[in-house]
Amino acid sequence: MTEREKLAMLEEMLELEEGDLTADRLLEDIDEYDSMSKLSLIVLMDDEFGVKLTGDEIKGFNTVGDIIAKMNK
Repeated sequence: MTEREKLAMLEEMLELEEGDLTADRLLEDIDEYDSMSKLSLIVLMDDEFGVKLTGDEIKGFNTVGDIIAKMNK
């Protein structure tokens, strides 16, 4: 899966327009990145990538790229 495809998955999850996200975008600057989207991220990571996220891992994410890096593991 390409980085663009992963970005598209995150855009869909956050209900953003295609192309809104880049790997260097700060999560704190995304209004839609709230507690509900963090729960959605936990489900997405488990279902699509077999990655189980903890609350501490989510708190450690600063950029969209941090999430994508976790998808690659």
